[in-house]
Amino acid sequence: MADKTAKYRTEIQQMMFVSGETSEAAPETLSMIEGIVQQQVIEMLTRSTALAARRGVRSISTDDLIFLIRHDKAKVSRLRTFLSWKDVRKNVKDSEDKAGDGGADFNADDPLPGGGAAIGPAVDTRTSKNKRAKVGLPWDVASFYSEQVPEREDEEDEDEEEMNHATLQRLKNADERTKHMTPDEYLHWSECRQASFTFRKGKRFREWAGFGTVTDSKPNDDIVDILGFLTFEIVQTLTEEALRVKAAEDLYRKEAGGEVESARRKRKREPGLFDPPEEARTPVGPKHIQEAFRRLQMPDAKSKYMSHIAGGFRKAPLKLVGEAHCTMQFTEKCTASLTTWQI
Repeated sequence: MADKTAKYRTEIQQMMFVSGETSEAAPETLSMIEGIVQQQVIEMLTRSTALAARRGVRSISTDDLIFLIRHDKAKVSRLRTFLSWKDVRKNVKDSEDKAGDGGADFNADDPLPGGGAAIGPAVDTRTSKNKRAKVGLPWDVASFYSEQVPEREDEEDEDEEEMNHATLQRLKNADERTKHMTPDEYLHWSECRQASFTFRKGKRFREWAGFGTVTDSKPNDDIVDILGFLTFEIVQTLTEEALRVKAAEDLYRKEAGGEVESARRKRKREPGLFDPPEEARTPVGPKHIQEAFRRLQMPDAKSKYMSHIAGGFRKAPLKLVGEAHCTMQFTEKCTASLTTWQI
């Protein structure tokens, strides 16, 4: 992507910093990430439009977007929680406006890391008449029946368990990245967590994502918020995978350089007072982003089935980064379980 078309360099730089990249990335790296994210957003809108057309409607809905990431239970659960609390806040605000009371103590547009609104209770749901209702999805088994089983407050489904596990892992990673920060650095890190493609940038995001070109429907606020959340996750996944690529490259260079250095010097000594300083850690470059994206686009075992049959070259479809990351995590869990069983 050309420099003049880059619109989210600052936001991507902040998202990369939150994801573990402490150095300042080059403009070429930021432009490449923006191009990948834009390609992913266009792909999601294209698939959502196709799903809406199969239902016989022109406008896409939130179910069409969530269906694309249905295999990632943690993300689906977070989006369902966000939509349910947003509906509660909207109902409470409408009821207070009708009653003529003062302004509410919350704002449904509070930013969330990734471009959504804040997820969590802002009112006492026990005393409020507006209780959080669980957002149902058309492909849930419970939606096949007219009678629904009453929900229990202390009952958690598998999606919520996956979300809690992912939340704990995300908090653990954030603690590792911030435990050595000064108060000023942590304040800057907290501000960078609010970076978003969509929050207070709705018009710019609609033009950038191709609304009106890729899809004819006019998106509502929920669709824009979901896309904002998913774009943050894409940048975070790319950055974390690129950091792993760069760490493996640095380790290989260190081992290769250590062999040369040991052959050059017979013995090692402690660094002296007048020795030159060690080189600072360099940021991830375009080649690391390319390798990370290549790994995330690798086909899984299911898509490789019967690929040996002669039939000419078949172009593999573009995989969504979140979908590919979910497949990689599932493969790692299976490998770890198999290794434990063998031991």
